[in-house]
Amino acid sequence: MFIKRILCLGLLLGFAFSSPTAFGQEPDAKQGSQRKNVLFLISDDLNTRIGCYGDPIVQTPNIDRLAARGVLFENAACQYPLCGPSRNSMLCGLYPDTTGIHGNAQIFRDSIPQRWSLPQAFRLDGYFAGRVGKLYHYNVPKSVGTNGHDDPASWELELNPAGCDRLIEEPDIFTLRKGAFGGTLSWYASPRPDEAHTDGMLADDASWVLERCAKRNDRPFFLAVGFYRPHTPYVAPKEYFEPYKLEDMPLFDNVEEDNADVPAAALLSKKKEQDQLNDELRRQAIQAYYASTTFMDAQVGKVLDTLKRTGLDKNTIVVFTSDHGYFLGEKGLWQKQALFDKVAGVPLIIAEPGRTEGAIAKSPVGLVDLYPTLAELCDVPTQELMQGQSLVPMLRDPSETGRGYSMSMVARNDRQAKQRYYGYSIRTERYRLTLWDDGKRGTELYDHQNDPDEFTNLAHGERKNDPNNAKVIRELTQKLKAEMAKGMPASGKRTEYKVGNWNPMLRVDD
Repeated sequence: MFIKRILCLGLLLGFAFSSPTAFGQEPDAKQGSQRKNVLFLISDDLNTRIGCYGDPIVQTPNIDRLAARGVLFENAACQYPLCGPSRNSMLCGLYPDTTGIHGNAQIFRDSIPQRWSLPQAFRLDGYFAGRVGKLYHYNVPKSVGTNGHDDPASWELELNPAGCDRLIEEPDIFTLRKGAFGGTLSWYASPRPDEAHTDGMLADDASWVLERCAKRNDRPFFLAVGFYRPHTPYVAPKEYFEPYKLEDMPLFDNVEEDNADVPAAALLSKKKEQDQLNDELRRQAIQAYYASTTFMDAQVGKVLDTLKRTGLDKNTIVVFTSDHGYFLGEKGLWQKQALFDKVAGVPLIIAEPGRTEGAIAKSPVGLVDLYPTLAELCDVPTQELMQGQSLVPMLRDPSETGRGYSMSMVARNDRQAKQRYYGYSIRTERYRLTLWDDGKRGTELYDHQNDPDEFTNLAHGERKNDPNNAKVIRELTQKLKAEMAKGMPASGKRTEYKVGNWNPMLRVDD
């Protein structure tokens, strides 16, 4: 079976590299070994509880060493704390209101078919663009081993391994809801080694592709590697559980007191089955999440080792990030779809060879900024509309402020009123302001200088009448609404998502 898999990989890569004119483009002086490569690493459901972001417990030595040779963005955020909308926004360089993607299992070609995705822009400019694992949305774990809700125009090579966590171990996984794993808290300490797991296979496949890229220097590459962990089910080899003692797992007290000043809309991501959680189960869930994070980090290390061993590190920009953050019991919430810092915030590291090393950029940025940033770094032409900012000035000088804020959003459904409404949140270096249904269903303001855990809502009760608080709310509301308007299509209305029969063409003329 292993030999068969290697032969299939060989045939695929042989085809992918067989012609430098596979894009309908003749080779020119712009192509070749002098152009910068991109290695785009993305984890699934990873928050900033990792070593280089100051977490004292979670062990991520490989991500940490990447941060030591690049720029770590301390206040990076997703644009929508849910897999599908976040990834489509990031890969299109557009806010979710423009992509039309506000849910999972949606494909941006059904709403904005003429948009070039980030890897598609690189393909059109002569790059080999390959994907290993999850970049667009997948139904995890059921879609593991398939293309998921992928975009064929984005890649000329797609590799979709499936390991023991998907094919063998599901009957052994503990879950709060029988037979459910992807959207439900679930975990398992596996007796099988790294290489038998999907993320281990992803690391092996990515290494194999990099080795092939190192042998051919006539084309630059954009290689995206999408790891599944620590997405539920939190499955990892049991040795990754051992450093995390159950009694050391952090629990959160005073949840009722914490939530007393929080609008109801902000807490609607809670799931009914989570009522089953007691302290023992909470500790087990956190332990398994940490173990999955460290296991994923080990696979990142394997890919980075291959990059260095092949010499590709000297000319390859490396990005590491996640699609959104994640709650592990804070405010009584778990998982995603909330607009607090632990859920909207993401890790983001960009390491460019020969440039700034070991620096921290504090000004807020977004995943929507990655498209224009990488395009500028690699001199890749793009379509005119970009709703993100280029982070190149911040990479050159991490004290640069750039735009100075990021915007995130999420949708809510009022089933009783049969109405959908939205929450929008703006994050500056000091404050986070969130408006629910334009403020009609609540407002939140948190001062991160004095309240980094967002415990005190300064827009609640008498606090909102404090002159300073009132001024901040007024100024940030104005700034947020201006950004909301920029994030809309030219029509001023959200792009409507309709399931259609789009043609997966590499290039669609405007």
